[in-house]
Amino acid sequence: MALSLPMLLLFGLPAHAVSWFPFGPDGGDARSLAVDPHDHAHLFLGTTTGWIYESHTEGQEWKRLARVGRRDDLVLDNIVVDKADSKHLVVGAFVVGSADGGVFVSKDGGVSWSSQETLRGQSIRALAQSASDSKLWIAGTLTGVQRSEDNGEHWRLISPEGSTEIHEVESVAIDPKDPKVIYAGTWHLPWKTTDGGATWNNIKEGVIDDSDVFSIIVDAAHPNTVYASACSGIYKSDDAGARFQKVEGIPSTARRTRVLEQDPKNPNIVFAGTTEGLWRTSDAGKIWLRMTGPEVIVNDVYVDPADSNKLLVATDRGGVLYSNDGGTSFRPSNKGFSARHLSSFVADAQHPATIYVGALNDKQWGGVFTSDNGGLSWAQRSDGLGGSDIFSLGQAPDGTILAGTGHGIYLLKDNSWSRVADVAFPKTVGAAAPHSIAKSVVAGKSASRKPVARKSAVVLKPFDGAVYAMALNGNSVFAASSQGLLVSDTSGVSWKSIESAGSEQFYFLTSVRSEVLAAGLKVIKLSKDSGQSWKTVIQPSGLVQLTAAAIDGDGGLWAAGSEGVFLSQDDGASWQSLPQLFVNDVNSIYFDARADRVLITNGGKGTIAYSVHLPEKKVSFWDTGWNLRFLRPVGDHLIGVTPFDGVVLQPRMVESAETVLH
Repeated sequence: MALSLPMLLLFGLPAHAVSWFPFGPDGGDARSLAVDPHDHAHLFLGTTTGWIYESHTEGQEWKRLARVGRRDDLVLDNIVVDKADSKHLVVGAFVVGSADGGVFVSKDGGVSWSSQETLRGQSIRALAQSASDSKLWIAGTLTGVQRSEDNGEHWRLISPEGSTEIHEVESVAIDPKDPKVIYAGTWHLPWKTTDGGATWNNIKEGVIDDSDVFSIIVDAAHPNTVYASACSGIYKSDDAGARFQKVEGIPSTARRTRVLEQDPKNPNIVFAGTTEGLWRTSDAGKIWLRMTGPEVIVNDVYVDPADSNKLLVATDRGGVLYSNDGGTSFRPSNKGFSARHLSSFVADAQHPATIYVGALNDKQWGGVFTSDNGGLSWAQRSDGLGGSDIFSLGQAPDGTILAGTGHGIYLLKDNSWSRVADVAFPKTVGAAAPHSIAKSVVAGKSASRKPVARKSAVVLKPFDGAVYAMALNGNSVFAASSQGLLVSDTSGVSWKSIESAGSEQFYFLTSVRSEVLAAGLKVIKLSKDSGQSWKTVIQPSGLVQLTAAAIDGDGGLWAAGSEGVFLSQDDGASWQSLPQLFVNDVNSIYFDARADRVLITNGGKGTIAYSVHLPEKKVSFWDTGWNLRFLRPVGDHLIGVTPFDGVVLQPRMVESAETVLH
């Protein structure tokens, strides 16, 4: 059954001229929000993967605008739109676990970006533009405070060079009336200068020692009022930072307040985005109320300057949340925004347009997503998973969808998941068996003599292992797990371990007809009788570690790693590489039985996906425009799963979309 894609046909551009199109699932990590000062409906959204999104509908819908720096590891925590020119955007970026990052500038509304040479490679943690002098900008870096006096074109350090105090600057703020007054929050207390950086004073009075200062805001109408948030709580000063007083009312469990935001129309209203929800005060900090559930991790808050009842909140995992009642209620606002970390895929054997993908690291906002139109739109289907990470997906002979998680196997029944409890393992009974010793004591016998270890009958025990791959073979489902291979002959209701395959940790699993191949990082096991018996296959000598493995329908075994792809057509007795297949850092090999081809992707920075047509071994490829985790066929098109950006779909199927190597 072919699946047509009428929506993709609307794009009109030749398939070879465009990247594959992203289609969700919506949501994921959202880091920062910024508004066009001349158009409050025009917003920008920063992510953890270098992407900037844009909305012209007050955040109701988003579209990808550009990937800053052409790399996928930049965290965009700071986006500032120039108050004097909304086409001029400045972004501060950093890389997790590294001192890398930089300041990036766009002069065409975010379409194209350039890296500023002065701060290239520096971790930028804070960024602000002066309200009274639009050409003056301040950046907080790991090495100190930087200032630009020419709209971000050039920067110079204004904190003492090599200072052991003013470094690791996480937050900055500029007095709205006097640009020489600058506040800087470090990972260990706040600082202030009143002369543009010539001298600095520690403003720690009232602040608990060694407090990481995440956010500082200065009241636009009354600059003596300053709020600061830290790992030790929220502080307020009424004398321009001479002394702070700790704000009460927010529990200590939510004290990591990443961001403070003041209502531009009512300065008594302040929002605090914490690691346990969004909080709001309407009396300048005396009483605080939590506006969301404690499970919400807030990264940024935006208050509409035209209507302060409208809020947008950037969160971990849940994407963007929207409120039109001042924060009393929220709903997701992620249409067009996708930053999902997807791990797995399965297509319904009976309904080709119905597909499932599994997500990692998204807790209750992730789990499993399903599409009934080949990937054009998605719905979350995660009830019963309890926020589990999904490592693998499969389908049983009776059509049941199975999920392998970091803690066991789940089955989807009546739109809800339930955990499999029936998993059988052999049990060794010996000197350490407590129940045997107890029986001896009750019978009055000595337990001092060392018994001989023996294997008892197969027993059931709770299975809490990770399941990395699944494969269907006839009426059996196989699972590659951290505790060896498992098999189910009951459509996933019960499982047993396969002792003959060994107890290694298996990551890869594939099956064609009566053959089943299972592989770990250093081992390959092959069964040619549907899992009844197994033999060890000698892996290619050119591979240090396996990163992918598969069986094709032409009698071939495929194995790959960082060194490339190898093929064996004699059950592993010998291996060779294909002369026209030049690919390293392989992360997926998949046999597409319907098209009689092998699909290959690589985990590097390249965007090329490969196809090897059988049996002549003709190599062809597509430039997808994306880094892919793996590639799968869905009806008459291909779907790619990216590491961090959801799924992407192949443009309309024309001959020019695929390049063939002769």
